[in-house]
Amino acid sequence: MTTIKYAVIGAGHGGKSMAAHLALMGFSVSLYNRTPERIAVIKKRGGIELVDGGESIPHGFGKLARVTSDIKEAIENVEVIMVVLPSSAHADIAHAMSPHLKDGQIVLLHPGRTCGALEFSKILQDTDCKADVTIAEAETFIYAARSDGPAQAHIFRIKEAVPLAALPSTRTQLVLDAIAEAYPQFIDGTDVLHTGLNNMGAIFHPALTLLNSGWIESTHGDYQFYIDGVTPSVARMLEVLDRERVTVASALGIRARTALEWLKLAYDTDGEDLHEAIHNQPGYYGIKAPPTLNHRYLFEDVPMSLVPIASLGVRYGVSVRGMESLIRIASIIHRTDYWRRGRTVEKLGLSQWSVSELTRFVQEGKVD
Repeated sequence: MTTIKYAVIGAGHGGKSMAAHLALMGFSVSLYNRTPERIAVIKKRGGIELVDGGESIPHGFGKLARVTSDIKEAIENVEVIMVVLPSSAHADIAHAMSPHLKDGQIVLLHPGRTCGALEFSKILQDTDCKADVTIAEAETFIYAARSDGPAQAHIFRIKEAVPLAALPSTRTQLVLDAIAEAYPQFIDGTDVLHTGLNNMGAIFHPALTLLNSGWIESTHGDYQFYIDGVTPSVARMLEVLDRERVTVASALGIRARTALEWLKLAYDTDGEDLHEAIHNQPGYYGIKAPPTLNHRYLFEDVPMSLVPIASLGVRYGVSVRGMESLIRIASIIHRTDYWRRGRTVEKLGLSQWSVSELTRFVQEGKVD
């Protein structure tokens, strides 16, 4: 048994897969879920069965050290806390964890979406958490996985390289070293502004869902999301959103990857424009659309991805009219105010900072 002890927060598709995989690698793992019913079978069995996912994918029974709905018990005496929850739950879990965190612990968000580590850190500060903990975030989730039953999970793919950044970035290497035995796939993501502004889900997910909302509701998602849903006009909207994201990043001194560059990097896919490149990506064929508009592509990606990027744009003088339009449409469809619910610079405590102050904070952890 290796020495690093992990807690995995969340028993959805990703959390169950990560907990089982870590256990199979010989680590002590505590699994937390706020609702006891969701983890009752796992607790009774004492672990999770990772079904055979094919060559090079781990499988077998991962025996867990603890399975609990008590957050204090879950994170007690562990070095690394893996938060595998929708980013819309990050604020709640930060509040729940705050009184129980100890010096030296690492909290890693999988993924942070946009400004996840900044939000988590602000909540710990606001709740007067005295512990010297390191907050970090991954740019994307390392697994493609699903839950195969109450105590079963299935990993289809493990990504080969996932950028990660700590807040401040001077602590990134500390996090990489701590998890290297389990996850050598993580690499230095520069800082949390880089990981957050290279969030491609912010560009693809809300736009493709909202601009095809009639089709989703009439077919219950029975069409190819990235193929049938990306017509030339939809692709033009994606290009506008992507240009806004890259421009916001540029205003903060960051060279963000464009969507075309990301498609080339992730899938080795080329095209004259986004419409052509997306249709040239074989992996997108066969992926169905969400069955309903009550989906994380809206209730998570709008407030936790689009809103913070747009809010940074407004604060630092970048036109983000495309993003603002989608945020408004999503708010109307869901009868909620996603701008108010989302991660704005005001809510994150960044509204008075200059670019140089924000940059210094994410890199060094101080402004003065």
